[in-house]
Formats: sequence, C-alpha cells, structure tokens
Amino acid sequence: MKARLIPSLLSIVTIFVAGCTVGPKYVKPSVPMAPGFKEQPPESFRESDGWKPAQPGDQGLRGKWWEIFGDSQLNALEEELTLSNQDLKVAEARLRQARATIRFNRSQEFPTISTSPSILNERDSANQPYFTQALVNNGVGAFTLPIDFSYEVDLWGRVRRTVSASKEEAQASAADLQTANLSLHAELAVDYFELRSADVQEQLLDDTVKAYTDALKLTQSRFDGGAAPKSDVAQAKTQLDGARVQDTDVTVMRAQYEHAIATLIGKPPAAFGITPSPKTALQLPAIPVGLPASLLERRPDIAAGERRVAEANDQIGIARAAFFPSLVLGATAGFTGTSITNWFNWPSRFWAVGPQMSQTIFDAGRRRAVSEGAIANYDGTVASYRQTTLTAFQEVEDNLAALRILEKEAQQQRESTTSAEESLQLFTNRYEGGVDNYLQVITAQTVLLTNQRNDIDIERRRMDASVLLVKAVGGGWDVSQLPNF
Repeated sequence: MKARLIPSLLSIVTIFVAGCTVGPKYVKPSVPMAPGFKEQPPESFRESDGWKPAQPGDQGLRGKWWEIFGDSQLNALEEELTLSNQDLKVAEARLRQARATIRFNRSQEFPTISTSPSILNERDSANQPYFTQALVNNGVGAFTLPIDFSYEVDLWGRVRRTVSASKEEAQASAADLQTANLSLHAELAVDYFELRSADVQEQLLDDTVKAYTDALKLTQSRFDGGAAPKSDVAQAKTQLDGARVQDTDVTVMRAQYEHAIATLIGKPPAAFGITPSPKTALQLPAIPVGLPASLLERRPDIAAGERRVAEANDQIGIARAAFFPSLVLGATAGFTGTSITNWFNWPSRFWAVGPQMSQTIFDAGRRRAVSEGAIANYDGTVASYRQTTLTAFQEVEDNLAALRILEKEAQQQRESTTSAEESLQLFTNRYEGGVDNYLQVITAQTVLLTNQRNDIDIERRRMDASVLLVKAVGGGWDVSQLPNF
C-alpha cells in the first residue's frame, strides 16, 4: 500500500514545485546601436542589383557564399575545406560534447533506480569487545537483492536551470561551429586571392625582366658603337638584377600561401599544389549589408555571446538554489534470505520508504561566494557580448570604407600607371635619339614598375576586403539556424 503511494506523492510534489524557480528571469541585454552604418558602400555596389541597403536580401550569401566570386577553383578548394579541415572537426566534436552534457543533466529530472545484489557468509569474532560469548556461531549466510529508488525533488529549479544552462551552452557551441566555419572559409578565400595576386605579380616581373634584358642589350649595343658610356650599361644591368630579385621574392610569398591553403584543406603541403594562373579573372561582387540591427541575428559569434549570457543568468539561479533545503524521495525494497532456498520467499521481503530533507546551516560563506562569483561572471559575459557586437559593427564599417576608398584609389592608380607607361616610352625614345641620358630611362622604368605593382596590390586588397565584408555580415547565416535542444 505504502509502495503505491510513491508515484502519487512524486506527482503531487512535482506539480506543486513546477513553478518554483529562484534566481533572476533572463532578459536579453541591450547593446549600443545606430540606425545605419556610417560608411557608405562603393559606387559599384549602388549600381548593382545586389545592393539593398535597407533589406539584407542575403540569398546570394546563403550556404556557399564564396561562389559569388565566380572562381571554380576557389569553389573546389572551399568544398575540400568543409570536408577535411581539422579545426572544423574540433568545433564539431565540441558541439557533440555539449549535446551529451544536455542528456547528462536531463537525467537528473528522473529518479535513479539501482541494485546491488550480494551473497555473503559472515561469522562474528568471539574476541571482539563487548561481545557475549554465548552469541558466537559458525557464521550466517545473507543472500540479498535490494532495489534502491532515489529522486531529488526540484524544489527551487536547480535541476531545471542546469538543463537550461546546458542547452544554452550547446547552442553557443553550435554558433561557435558556424563562426569557425565562416572564419576558415574566409581565410581560405583571402589566401587564394593573395596567391592569385602573387601569380599576377610574378607574371609582371617576368615580363619586366625580359624588358630590362632587352634594354640592357640596347645599351650594350650603343656602348659598343660608341654612342653611350659604360655607365649606361652598368645602370641597365643593375636595374635588371633588381627586377630579378623582386621576381624571386614573389615566389617565396606565393609558396607560403600555397602551404597555408594546403593546411586549411587538410593536406600536407608536400602533397598539394596550385598551378600558376596569372590570367585568372577575379570577380568583385556586390555584397548586401543591411542595417546594424540585422547583425545581431546574422553573426554567429554574436549569437554565441548572447547564448552564454543566458547561460550565465541560469548559473546565478543555480547558485541561489543552494541557499534552500533539498528534498530527496528514497525507497528501498527487495529480498534477503539465509540461503538460496529461501532467498525469494515472501517472508524474505523487506522495504523502506520516506523523504529526506537536508539544509546546510553553516559553510563559512561558501555559497555566498559562489553566488557572487556567478553574478560577476554574468556581468563579464554581458560586457563581452556587447564588445563582440561593437567589434562586428567596426568590421562592417572598416570594410565598407576600404571598398569605397579602394575603388576610387584603383581608378587613380590606373591613371597613374597609364602616365608612367607614356613617360617610359617618351624617355626611351629620347635616349635612343641621344637627347637624354640613360638615368631618365632607369627612373621611368622604376616608376612604371612601382605603379604596375600597386595596380595589382590594390585589386588584391579589394578582393580581401570583399571577403572580410562577407565575413563581417555573417556570410548568410542567421540566428534561426541555431538548433533547439
């Protein structure tokens, strides 16, 4: 009869305490916000159908956002990264670990049932203190099969908050995985564009070496004919040697980017290579940005920070629950016999049932210290969340400014390069005609090479800024993709 009361009592107590949860109710922290971004997009974005300043319209960034750059080899490398990058595997393993923690904490919502059967022969010592000699026997047998039941009633919400905190940590881990995914894919894209820029630089310097070789032959011929001094030959050779040095130096940089890409896609550098392709056409896309408020929903690192704020709030409730008494419902039942023959006889049954309440009376301030630590952790987590948001705004502003300014700079640089080409042609003609000395040609060659390399470098920076802007706006991710546990 009493055993049947256990489920009924458990149900009544559970219903009674369902609404009892100590600790603060979670409210999403506010963050510094502006109605719009300060920096304006480049003119090429405004003219593009992809630019929608008020509505992110980020369908073009969904999933495989790198495809907007229109490079098939980049697409293939990004796919390899998704499958083989080891840092992504680490983040995915941490997510699975967080999910397992949820299941572990949820188990506390249910009773624990255990058994520990034993077969024991026991004989009391006749020489033990305060023992009557008449009670000495040859030993007794004990065959025991107990079933133990234990359930902690969640009076103050400690268990519920523990489960809730583990869910929020798992969601934060899921956002961490997406942050790692976005960062690694962006890093690969940047390294790829750096490598392609090195290809173009190398091709330019190869062509420059050929041009300077022809110039050296010209000055040597003029010197042999008595039309130019020996110094012209020396200057031409010095210019050629300098170009060769620059040409060699670019190959070092390219090799390093190739090695970095190999590591990102999970391959040893010795087993990977990318064929030089200086003629690869890089496509500069228009990237939808939206409003600052949209970043709170689109950046996985911001989402992870917010989920950890919620988790820190639950930790305050868990700490406060320790100030209140705990209630455990316990029961034990089973059979105990003196031999195998009477082990399961009805008279061998035993049972015990009843609640147990415990309360810490004095702990020298330990619980208060834990509670104050939880509050401090919450305050720090809120500050970290707000700082992450501010950093996100800065990254978008930085790359919008970079794209806008670099677009203007690229136009100015093209004009400067055109002028340098005309200047070199003019001074070369004047030198061949005996009007100017070779120093003017050397100077014009140096100016042209510098401008041509600047052309390439500005285009590289524009591609890098485009990738970083995609990363800054979340790469098409949004908070609705967080899993519910």
